[in-house]
Amino acid sequence: MQAKQLRQLEAELWKAADQLRANSKLTASEYSMPVLGLIFLRHAYNRFLKAKEEVEASLPFHPVRGRRPVNKKDFEEKNAMFLPEQAQFEYLVSLPESAEIGEAIDHAMKLIEDEYDNLKGVLPKNFSIFSKDLLRELLRIFNKEVLQKAEGDLFGKIYEYFLNKFAMTGAQEGGEFFTPMSLVQTIVNVIEPDHGIVFDPACGSAGMFVQTGYFIESEGLKPAEKVTFYGQEKAELNTKLAKMNLAVHGLEGNIQEGNTFYEDKHDLLGNADFVMANPPFNVDGVDKGKDAVKKDPRLILDGKVNLPKNDNANYLWIQYFYNYLTPTGRAGFVMASSASDAGHSEKDIREKLVKTGAVDVMMAIGNNFFYTRSLPCTLWFYDRAKEKDEVRKDQVLMLDARKIFRKVTSKINDFSPEQLKNIICIVNLYRGNTRKFEETIKDYLETSASLAKETAQAVKGLQEQFRKVHQSVVDFAVKLAEQDKSTQAYAESLVLDGWDAVEQQQEDLIALAAQASAEEVTLEAVAHGCKQLRKQQDKLIKQLLDAIGNGQKEFQLMKNKDWKELGLKDQLDLLKALQQQLSGNPNEEEPGLLHETEYFYKQAHWLTSRFPEGVYTDVEGLCKVVTQAEIEAKDWSLSPGRYVGVDTATDDDFDYEERLNEIHIELDGLNEEAVRLADMISENYKQIV
Repeated sequence: MQAKQLRQLEAELWKAADQLRANSKLTASEYSMPVLGLIFLRHAYNRFLKAKEEVEASLPFHPVRGRRPVNKKDFEEKNAMFLPEQAQFEYLVSLPESAEIGEAIDHAMKLIEDEYDNLKGVLPKNFSIFSKDLLRELLRIFNKEVLQKAEGDLFGKIYEYFLNKFAMTGAQEGGEFFTPMSLVQTIVNVIEPDHGIVFDPACGSAGMFVQTGYFIESEGLKPAEKVTFYGQEKAELNTKLAKMNLAVHGLEGNIQEGNTFYEDKHDLLGNADFVMANPPFNVDGVDKGKDAVKKDPRLILDGKVNLPKNDNANYLWIQYFYNYLTPTGRAGFVMASSASDAGHSEKDIREKLVKTGAVDVMMAIGNNFFYTRSLPCTLWFYDRAKEKDEVRKDQVLMLDARKIFRKVTSKINDFSPEQLKNIICIVNLYRGNTRKFEETIKDYLETSASLAKETAQAVKGLQEQFRKVHQSVVDFAVKLAEQDKSTQAYAESLVLDGWDAVEQQQEDLIALAAQASAEEVTLEAVAHGCKQLRKQQDKLIKQLLDAIGNGQKEFQLMKNKDWKELGLKDQLDLLKALQQQLSGNPNEEEPGLLHETEYFYKQAHWLTSRFPEGVYTDVEGLCKVVTQAEIEAKDWSLSPGRYVGVDTATDDDFDYEERLNEIHIELDGLNEEAVRLADMISENYKQIV
């Protein structure tokens, strides 16, 4: 399924399911686990049916006994769950109206748990909180034809989407179970977990493991053959979410419930090839007087246990991640920005860490990447293999990504896929790997060149359709004016100023696009032509459509026989479709070909303008490789902003139109908040008086 179709399906499923939740008067937290459980059940059934079909087709046929029945082992060999009949989605959907559907789903979950010890006590079994009608409608939603035929990791994506949306609606207190996808993907792509033991001591809903699975699959490999996942999570609900998430994605992992500050359930000290986490940072109240903490070997640096003297536990986590690693291991984790400059005992610990040579990359992230807190954060990366490399040991990449983001809503930012690729390119160049940079540039330019040719065809089609519609309406208006002089002004309104100039822009773009190749120099003119054409073309189409609409209202053209014979509806629908293909659909946040052609060229230009030789170089305001001596001179600070400087150059890539759109999103959010506060004040006032 294409990305666009997937986004539409996810949004459709969420809208339908959330509407039911709103009508049921259930809270988001009451609703979230059962809904995720139904997605799990639907996915398990799809895999069950596919495996059953494949197994039955491969079984030998005996002339007397026929084919033997399919058994549980057959399903497990196909990496699918064996589902007893009453745990199959089709069985539940087909239950009669009189059936206690809540009890039936609870029973289905229990049957699956009885078959698989690793899911014992994990699946939700509180479906009685739903009404029968609500449950049947939820089952119907997740029984759509497109979902019945879904293959690959479609349900994994839908599960993640629902996790994300539940986090945004506050389904779990603090949103601790869900790390924003952009940050997880950044961590995974920087540390590249492709072998051995992968550990997350604060695993939440196991998002780090899921993205690791995608990363390994993108290399054409199988996660189960390359890595072993270990996770620890203190909250029971989050532990269940993690196990369900792994099962939905066809992954296996050892997830244990326990408080990482006091328990080390997996005993992986010095044995993890990769550690990644989004720990609960700025946590106060850890009992550092406990022997489990005072003598914790995970806190040993420079031969002794290092306990930060304040109540903040950030530097417990920071040391855990280092000490869990093998001598060649890598770690990536999210941390409060304040930890990068913390003083006193924390500064001493940070100095020891820097001197090991393991600190590899420090990445500053801007505001609003989390659903429950708006403050910025920092991503820390260790690479213990650096400790044995005399050159790399002394180097740390400081990367300030606070100006790199895409605005999703007035309160949420993330990285676009291309922004993430660009960041990873910088890290790879720092490590001396130019292949990623070269492949990314090539991909951007080839995509832009391909889109340019598609754009040229669409522009040509729109040009012809516009002429056809415009000429038909003008001819009609002239004829109407000959019969009725009062309509002369209407005929004159159809003379569109600027059409000749737009036609010339269209012709220029078509000619340029015909020559477009995957070279930056040829695509620059195409991108510029796309940007120039977008506004002017849309303006003229709007003028034409407005003129037609005004004429219909003022002169009641719909009743005019000659007007009806024009048969404009289909012609206008085609014109609007071509316009949407080129300019996009703002209501569905779908960019058009003109924007996309320009966008991919700009992504290539963003990289090549900063790294013109295709090798790493410090870029003012963005990145700088610093030495331990430079870090010491700044009191062992690991805040990228203190090193990279401020970018004072004019950014030719800055899109003022896009920024205005972002400001409108922010304004909408502020207006919504203002209305909410006004309603609250009004209610409070009524109670007072």
